[in-house]
Amino acid sequence: MQFSYTLEEILKIAGEGQAEGQTEERITGIASLSLAAAGDLSFLGNKKYRKEVASCAASIVVLPEDHDGSPKENQVFLRVTHPSKALAQVCERIERDCWIKPVAGIHPSAVVDPSAKIDANASIGPLCVIEAGATIGAGTVLESQIFIGHQTQLGDDCWLKPQVSVGSHCLIGDRVRLHSGVVVGSDGYGYSTVGGKHLKEPQIGRVVIEDDVEIGANSCVDRARFSETRIGEGTKIDNLVQIAHNVIIGPHCLLVAQSGIAGSTTLGDHVILSAQVGILGHIKVGSGCRIGGQAGVNGDLEPGSFVTDTPAYPIMQARKVEVLKRRLPDLFKRVAKLEELIDVN
Repeated sequence: MQFSYTLEEILKIAGEGQAEGQTEERITGIASLSLAAAGDLSFLGNKKYRKEVASCAASIVVLPEDHDGSPKENQVFLRVTHPSKALAQVCERIERDCWIKPVAGIHPSAVVDPSAKIDANASIGPLCVIEAGATIGAGTVLESQIFIGHQTQLGDDCWLKPQVSVGSHCLIGDRVRLHSGVVVGSDGYGYSTVGGKHLKEPQIGRVVIEDDVEIGANSCVDRARFSETRIGEGTKIDNLVQIAHNVIIGPHCLLVAQSGIAGSTTLGDHVILSAQVGILGHIKVGSGCRIGGQAGVNGDLEPGSFVTDTPAYPIMQARKVEVLKRRLPDLFKRVAKLEELIDVN
């Protein structure tokens, strides 16, 4: 991906901040603090890398406003309120300038039912299948090999990567991004055991994905057994996440890789699931909860809870227990010595 921006262009794209220093280098790359060279832009997004700023060779370094130090010769420090946000704005500009823009229209190899409604500004790529009664909004892009089931609605400016499948009767809002291999609207996992046999329970609900949701590669959102499975506005879901039937996820949640939520569980708004979190079905996780990596949640959580471990319990208690666990070997030695003394006496 080739690009080239002057310092003045970078300042304009970032949209804020105070620049210190000067450089004539054009920005042609983005790199970490330790690997950056002249012509690169780098940034400090995590305080644990502060010490690397002094040796960083990037032409422009985006930093928090309170960062001490001064730039080298032919280097600029750009101090901003949110370095990650500033970098995201630069990357968004690069994406817009460098990515091939899909042409509006329907590729000859796509199979589109005559009753489907495709906006004239939408782009339907090779080998896509769009079934009866489906609706595709303005500016929406279906890259290739994408299946859209009957009566499903996609809003405006959505972007679906190759090999996405969206089942029938789903409702997807505006500016939704679905990465490769995402499956929306697959049947929920529901069976009744009768006479030693597992009988399938029909899954006749739908999936609703609100505006500005992004779902990572190979994640699955199951359709509801009845009513709906819903993903709230602005929620961002990582790769390999499983969301079961009738789950309700509030707005602006973050779900990290390999997390799984069992059926009929509700997450409030701004909930964060770290990697490999498992959540039991039919429980409520309050707004603002944070759940540590590999935690197992088997009961309701009050709003604002911060938990970890399996079964999950409060983070501060977990840290105390971890400290005590490290002292166990010494404790066993002390107990052994006491037992020897007791035996002698």
